[in-house]
Amino acid sequence: MTVVVIGGGIVGLSSAYELASRGVDVVVCERGSIGSGSTERSVGGIRAQFSAPVNVDLSLESMRVWNGFEERFGTDIDYRRPGYLFLARSEETAAQFEETVAMQNDRGVPSEVLEPEEAREHCPGIDPDRFVAATYAPTDGFADPHLALQGYARAAADAGVDVRTKTPVVDVIRETGARGGDESGRVLGVETPDGRLEADYVVDAAGPWAREVAALADISLPIVPKRRQIAVVEPESPVPESDPLTIDLESGSYFRPDRDGDALIGGHFGASDPAADPDGYARSMDFEWSVEALETVAGWTSYFGPESAVKRGWAGLYAVTPDDSAILEETVPGFITAAGFSGHGFQHAPATGKLVAELVTDGEASLVDIEALSSDRFERETARTERNVV
Repeated sequence: MTVVVIGGGIVGLSSAYELASRGVDVVVCERGSIGSGSTERSVGGIRAQFSAPVNVDLSLESMRVWNGFEERFGTDIDYRRPGYLFLARSEETAAQFEETVAMQNDRGVPSEVLEPEEAREHCPGIDPDRFVAATYAPTDGFADPHLALQGYARAAADAGVDVRTKTPVVDVIRETGARGGDESGRVLGVETPDGRLEADYVVDAAGPWAREVAALADISLPIVPKRRQIAVVEPESPVPESDPLTIDLESGSYFRPDRDGDALIGGHFGASDPAADPDGYARSMDFEWSVEALETVAGWTSYFGPESAVKRGWAGLYAVTPDDSAILEETVPGFITAAGFSGHGFQHAPATGKLVAELVTDGEASLVDIEALSSDRFERETARTERNVV
């Protein structure tokens, strides 16, 4: 059996590794360099505090891999677990916290609802008067995306995966008669500038390009690239490395400790959120955005006073679906979609790779029930929007 994986980010390489581990011949086609899409621009968060049950399940299965990553892959990914802290300003959000934590606890996540003063015990820099409730899980944290990607890349190569960089896919081949309304035609392979690659399955793990890749096979997927930014800040007061990744859901801002007291700050502000061109978006940070981001987190913490300094920053892309959850399925015969993670593709990559391998070799997924991630959910109007995103 041969599989072509389109996309050399961490979702694609995890899928390639897991497939090769099951004896499948795998070719990865990456249009740029490994990780040059979204992975290397990720903030590296790993958490189980999601509001949609399927995302919690993906997290728990992925955490099993992250927790033993160094032992399994021989790579230290600088995995730290100071927790995640979500903050609520409104009673409505606080009520949602109660429901969400109960669901998480039922699945084995040690999250809890806290009063603002209790939240301050985990993050001393927050202003408790700004909030009415919080949630915290000590098993959440973050890792270095670059190191994790390199670990998967080496493991995939050792397993025999043929990784081809600078190799865009220009067409997805389906059985004659498949185009023009016949959706039953099986995918047979791909075309690249170097020629045709025949395959039993094609995996769309192209992140921000996933909709374009699907369109090559006459498949329409509601995945839209959205630009997001990160600033590296030297705070007026150093941020302790023991602080959790802390999110003010209502303002859409967050920060986490970096090195030597610095912090990473992120968030999306304002109603406008246009689609981005994955081939032509600005990868550098906007100065105006950095000012707004710094002022926003300064409004609810004591760390970021007027002497704080923005040192550098960057921009990357979320691949966003209408409900902020992934599409993970066999969309048409022979075409596996593993995309649209809406900002949590990095952390869910280990479980996703295993599920892709199950779909290909077993014909169904068993690790996690992924029915909620099928693309037809948008037609059924049964999608549950993931609330715990910024």
